[in-house]
Amino acid sequence: MKKDNDDFDQLFERFENQWDVEELNSSHQIDFLNKLNKKQPAKNIGAVWAIAASIVVLLGVSIFYNNQKPKEFKFASKETQRTDSIFSALIDNELVKLKEKKSPENEQIINDALQQMKAFDTDYEKIIKELQKNGENKQIIYAMISNLQTRISFLQTVLQRIEENENLKNNNDEKTF
Repeated sequence: MKKDNDDFDQLFERFENQWDVEELNSSHQIDFLNKLNKKQPAKNIGAVWAIAASIVVLLGVSIFYNNQKPKEFKFASKETQRTDSIFSALIDNELVKLKEKKSPENEQIINDALQQMKAFDTDYEKIIKELQKNGENKQIIYAMISNLQTRISFLQTVLQRIEENENLKNNNDEKTF
């Protein structure tokens, strides 16, 4: 054990002139505390918010454009384009009416109807892809018009059922004398 202590002492003797043994000045502690207590300048949070807002806007725009059904039929005739735009306007109008009827009593019916509309939209997209692939022919145009008519009829039927339910509820709520 004695030998280990000697080796240890020799180690310190070798570095004897290299130790920092200088005393700090008396105001060092006060300077340190002052620096510690200084408020740090606020980080530039505005830049972070700007980046976050930009990302949200980009995501919103990309989702909006990805969810749009193909409205431009550059490959289709003017009649086909006009037919699609007329039916699409009618469908959008019926969807607005449907969403206006939303209430706790009608919520399930409306949600089911919107799910069915998604299925119709999927079928319509398939028809449009077929139209792009094979060009216009009577069968594809008929399928397109049939899908659009089916959607309008479906929405009108749902709206009619909702109105019947509301009328039935109002009649049951009235008191007769």
